[in-house]
Amino acid sequence: MRRRYFIAGLAAVSAMTGGTLTQARAGDQDGNDQLRESTTMTGTTTGKKLVLELKDGKVVILLRPDLAPKAVERLETLASEGFYNGVKFHRVIEGFMAQSGDPTGTGTGGSSYPDLPAEFSQTATFNRGTLGMARTMDPNSANSQFFIMFDRVPSLNGQYTIAGQVIEGMEHVDKIKRGSGASGMVQNPDHIIKAYIEN
Repeated sequence: MRRRYFIAGLAAVSAMTGGTLTQARAGDQDGNDQLRESTTMTGTTTGKKLVLELKDGKVVILLRPDLAPKAVERLETLASEGFYNGVKFHRVIEGFMAQSGDPTGTGTGGSSYPDLPAEFSQTATFNRGTLGMARTMDPNSANSQFFIMFDRVPSLNGQYTIAGQVIEGMEHVDKIKRGSGASGMVQNPDHIIKAYIEN
């Protein structure tokens, strides 16, 4: 049975927040004011990092094993195995997020490893550059798919596992090709050229 991995309320959140978020970022010289604030909130920029090489440059994501040890271990394992190399950003919604990690590019695929239990945080929040784990309606169904936030969306707090935070290259995430319609599915999507772990 095919399972759709998603972030709940995508269309509603996008429609509700798109204009406001665009205006909020309009004054940022480099579009990274929220990102710098989010990085400061993690308390550190040291530790293992997931690096994504995209068409426009390198994105460095500080992993957060203090929040989600199982999800971080999964990301490290899959990146080390080359699982994410060539994988598409199949679902991308303006003002919300870019989703990847499905080798089928349909939103229904995952790795051969078992699904992960929910590791929802009651303190960490979904801000610009936050990496969260996508899941089905079942909270304990995250596997390989993840999403990177374009903007702050408080409605996701405590509902999805937070596994990392972009600390470099958010401007390259901003250039990922957007999808269309309520689903945000992308025609001829951008992809991850290479993903790997740095200490």
